[in-house]
Amino acid sequence: MAKLIDTVSSTRAKASEFRHPEKRNRPDTPILRKPDWIRVKAPVSAGYAETRAIVKENNLFTVCEEAGCPNIGECWEQKHATMMIMGDTCTRACSFCNVKTGLPSALDADEPRRVAEAVAHMQLKHVVITSVDRDDLSDGGADHIAQTVRAIREAAPSATIEILTPDFLRKGDAANIAIDSKPDVFNHNLETVPRLYLSIRPGARYYHSLRLLEKVKERDPEQFTKSGLMVGLGETKEEVMQVMDDMRSAGVDFITIGQYLQPTRKHAAVDRFVMPDEFEAYKTIARAKGFLQVSATPLTRSSYHAGDDFQKMRAARQAALARKTD
Repeated sequence: MAKLIDTVSSTRAKASEFRHPEKRNRPDTPILRKPDWIRVKAPVSAGYAETRAIVKENNLFTVCEEAGCPNIGECWEQKHATMMIMGDTCTRACSFCNVKTGLPSALDADEPRRVAEAVAHMQLKHVVITSVDRDDLSDGGADHIAQTVRAIREAAPSATIEILTPDFLRKGDAANIAIDSKPDVFNHNLETVPRLYLSIRPGARYYHSLRLLEKVKERDPEQFTKSGLMVGLGETKEEVMQVMDDMRSAGVDFITIGQYLQPTRKHAAVDRFVMPDEFEAYKTIARAKGFLQVSATPLTRSSYHAGDDFQKMRAARQAALARKTD
């Protein structure tokens, strides 16, 4: 297979100095050669080009591009794009993420309208809206997220909406604003096991993120909740299973598990590439623990096949409710 992009080339390494000034002085970490099952084809289809044109015409950012997602060719060919709102610059400096870090610009008040128009233009059945962390805002961007959800409801009323949110750490009850906008799916990723938070997600707090997911269910029990993990960072199988239990205790409906891929030599190193059969085992375990939907493959990402998975999750809930009434 053809390789998507060599994310560790000298060009990308130099670019990372500008995208990640806080990582500039870090020692280079070793790069493991990707196994065959993690390689993907370069995006060259007409569908990919059309989606890219719509994104550019509406002056939008996507996490597909900003985070260097390996599935961009497949998803954009099918006109599936994850919109990233509130700019392209994050106030956090997670060691796994390739989104640019620094001081963001002011919010664009017209962005919710443009996102909604793009969703309508692309005739999306399911849209995923994510954002950078905006610790500089008093509400962490919760109101902007809510405005975007409402704009999509107006412009594309038949589309289901999934939001992938920041953690709203130290923002009081701001998360309630996003919850009360009533997306179909509220997604917030735990990303890794608690032991690795200090090195992988230093600006976040594991139990705060877990509590956020629990709060969604308390405030709106009908709202689906979703969270994801990266593996291959040095976690153990037992730690992953404990996170699954924590998620289920918080009422999480949908878990995603994917292989961590290192953006540059300045980012956290890949500890190992998890074998495909291990992902299958995680999928079996997660199902047994009661998740309505599970996506666990090397290339799984939060929004990968999100629309199809949402339909399966909704059907699983309906089937479970039907069994209770029998």
